[in-house]
Amino acid sequence: MSDVAINAAASESSPTLKAKDFSSGAHPIWCPGCGDYGVIAALERGLAKHGRPPHEVVLVSGIGCSSRLPAYTSCYGFHGVHGRALAVAAGLKLTRPDLEVIALGGDGDGYSIGGNHFIHACRRNIDMLYLVMDNRVYGMTKGQPSPTTEPDWDSRIAPGGPGLRPFNPLQLAIAAGANFVARGFAGDPDGLSELIVEGIRWPGFAFVEVLSPCITFRPEQAAWKKMVRPLTVPPAKDPPVATATVLSDDGFSLGVLYRSDSPRPPPAEKPSATLTDIERQFALG
Repeated sequence: MSDVAINAAASESSPTLKAKDFSSGAHPIWCPGCGDYGVIAALERGLAKHGRPPHEVVLVSGIGCSSRLPAYTSCYGFHGVHGRALAVAAGLKLTRPDLEVIALGGDGDGYSIGGNHFIHACRRNIDMLYLVMDNRVYGMTKGQPSPTTEPDWDSRIAPGGPGLRPFNPLQLAIAAGANFVARGFAGDPDGLSELIVEGIRWPGFAFVEVLSPCITFRPEQAAWKKMVRPLTVPPAKDPPVATATVLSDDGFSLGVLYRSDSPRPPPAEKPSATLTDIERQFALG
């Protein structure tokens, strides 16, 4: 039986969970209209569908508006430093393969200071999910261009636009070796929740880019809800085919673009030493 089938069977035999079981009850402090509200709704629904209880799920984030998300769930969470979410998440998954590990972040945190970790997380193909909320702007630090900002986006901080070709995270993820690559939309929580479930259950490193509007600094992104549409081709299994699909798309097609069965690193053996044993090795005197 495949890993996907095993995970699906396990979730079907689990007690029925509801989205509210994954909420901490804390009220998010995002701006009104922020797309991240839709993402947390989709994540809670997706985790409920997946069927693993909150104490078996760990959410790891970096810095930014979207990285506040772990505090709003009842799962275990780790709010790390800028750009290092994937490094922490990878180490956790390798040492605790029994846990469901999900890394979270935004386009600045994930593709700028965290870009190197993104490349190598795809390459290592560790079995975890990376969910990136992309609004093409640095929202928490007042509207600077991000790696995915259009070159001609004019703002007070970057008059005339940044003038740089925007980063294409899906293209890079496929080239670097991710096993699962998809795009969702914060305005479609049900559709996004399905992508989250599929990404969690697909073996290897799964990457889901989420179009998550920041209408505070980019009010024109409110039009995204009229621009998104379902992907018209099935998920590619071949990297060149998937790359061609990504490069020919305008960035608003939603769905799974790429699925692969590339080899993954073997799971780490559970350490035999206890924390007390490790502390004893460093004792002085």
